[in-house]
Amino acid sequence: MEPGEPGEPGEEAWRGPGGAPLGGRALLELAVASGVAAWAAWAVLLMPGFRRVPLRLQVPYQPAGPQQAANALALLRGRSGKTVDLGSGDGRLVLEAYKQGLRPAIGYELNPWLLCLSHYRAWKAGYHGKVSFLKKDLWKVDLSDCHNVIVFLAPSVKPPLATKLLAELPDEARVVAGRFPFPSWTPTSTLGQGLEQVWAYDMKEVRRAAQSSTEGSRVQ
Repeated sequence: MEPGEPGEPGEEAWRGPGGAPLGGRALLELAVASGVAAWAAWAVLLMPGFRRVPLRLQVPYQPAGPQQAANALALLRGRSGKTVDLGSGDGRLVLEAYKQGLRPAIGYELNPWLLCLSHYRAWKAGYHGKVSFLKKDLWKVDLSDCHNVIVFLAPSVKPPLATKLLAELPDEARVVAGRFPFPSWTPTSTLGQGLEQVWAYDMKEVRRAAQSSTEGSRVQ
């Protein structure tokens, strides 16, 4: 390795626009600049949809991976009825639900940029006008007529969301959670491992378990 050249033997050094190797300070400055750019993109493109939502209920955008999406839809295979994705992001899960025959398929999302991206993806896939992406706060949406609910949200959101789902969903509804399970519910089934794992909850069973727990507490 030549003097002043970073990296291992045979590894090409990081170089600036003039072709000169970048030193440690230059690499640090590059990393900081990249971080600032990422923050700026978040502030301009993703943050607007969160301004009306309490901090503890805000969920940063993180798209579902291909296997996560496939696992989630697999747990809804063969079902029918209204299907909604709470916090639908770029719309990929809604589009996959429609392809699978889950109709109507609706996504609820507050961020206007992500809604535009969802509409573009639907148009590109030939589903314009066949799926719906609505700018609505998921906490204010009436879910009483929903039979399939997809939830790819942060752990902090799950407890209050569980209360809402229990109060509004019909017994025939199934909830599929990605990335993080509902901590107080026992899943009917699960699929995948690690980051790809998803959990399915049938509301009739969730209510039955909640009722048994309440009755057990009273007996004690």
